[in-house]
Amino acid sequence: MKDLRNRVLAYLSYTTKLNAYQKVASRIGYMGTGFLIAAQWTLDPKLYVLGFIGVMIQTSSRKQWNLVVLNLNGLAAWVIHLINS
Repeated sequence: MKDLRNRVLAYLSYTTKLNAYQKVASRIGYMGTGFLIAAQWTLDPKLYVLGFIGVMIQTSSRKQWNLVVLNLNGLAAWVIHLINS
């Protein structure tokens, strides 16, 4: 019974070991999130563009393609806004 419990707990625990690229991409993604937070206060399109690029690097390194597409949409909108302003 104890062996079964240990196997279930091991199955439920989600631990991954990130490689060097994923670690750097995570830090870039955190910096991108910081840019997005700062952009909400200043409404500067350049900060939005930098933020979306940073978050896209992180999500693509984790192969979260739905979030990459979502961030690509936001990036396109803010690049158009930057060009038109």
